[in-house]
Amino acid sequence: MEGTARTAPEAPAAIDAGTTNQTYSIGELSREYDITLRSIRFYEDQGLLTPTRVGTTRIFSRRDRGRLALICRGKRLGFSLKTIKTFLDLYQHDGQQADQMRFLLDKAKERIKVLEQQRVDLEQTINELHAIETDIGAQLKAAPVTTGG
Repeated sequence: MEGTARTAPEAPAAIDAGTTNQTYSIGELSREYDITLRSIRFYEDQGLLTPTRVGTTRIFSRRDRGRLALICRGKRLGFSLKTIKTFLDLYQHDGQQADQMRFLLDKAKERIKVLEQQRVDLEQTINELHAIETDIGAQLKAAPVTTGG
């Protein structure tokens, strides 16, 4: 769903830091994070974002923008939306962010383990494909040339 042309901006240190009343439209956030409007609406439906509404217009706060940055980063790192939601929800329960950091550390270790195994599997697959390529190439060079008739 998300585009891969650009890397999303890094998440702010605290997702609701500052007292600014700056707001953002769905289109502004879509362009900034290079994701579709549909993705943002989906994140809202999943309870990850909570924009205010004026009629049918969504108005996103600085907090929503920070949460979206964390969502995009989490997705880029391969975390599920369930994991991302848990991470975001922990922020509200622990102002010092210790629980949030412990949770993320555990999930990061799990993700690293999975990715390292995938790397091993990928190397094995590449080596097998190279062997096939070499074998077939040698067989084709040794095969007699036939002409269509």
